[in-house]
Amino acid sequence: MQKIIKTITVLTLVFILGIFFLSLNRSTIYNTEYLIGNKLKEIQLESFHEEKIFTEEDFKKNRYTLINFWASWCAPCKIEHPYLMKLSNESGLKILGVNFKDKKTNALKFLEELGDPYDYLAKDNFGKKSVIFGIYGIPESILVDSELKILKKFVGPIDKKDLDELRKIIKPL
Repeated sequence: MQKIIKTITVLTLVFILGIFFLSLNRSTIYNTEYLIGNKLKEIQLESFHEEKIFTEEDFKKNRYTLINFWASWCAPCKIEHPYLMKLSNESGLKILGVNFKDKKTNALKFLEELGDPYDYLAKDNFGKKSVIFGIYGIPESILVDSELKILKKFVGPIDKKDLDELRKIIKPL
């Protein structure tokens, strides 16, 4: 009986140490590069203003769509907002704003004060829909083409460098 207890103890210890070792050697860098080249499927985003659900069909007619996840309480979202305003004037690009875990009154005040760059505005009150897009924090943005293929993902606020890169991708034919 003592031999069985020793064996179980040793196996348990080896198991715990194995899990500990694997955890320490795992990369903790947030990386969503694997999404590039994949197509978005089963988009179901509730409209911010009306009783409508945005689906893939709403975006297939656009040459490019930038899906931007943002909130009024997000300081980096305020930093990227002027770049989104500039992008809203680009031909061939539509911007879908997904308001993330925010109060409607605060979001509307944010857009009233800073401008509304969005062609479409959706809401994700609980953050559950955003996870489907690989979003774990905000701001994050995803550029898709008319086939809904992910061309680029931006983690963090869009800046001047990202603006220039986006303009190169969406340049007119």
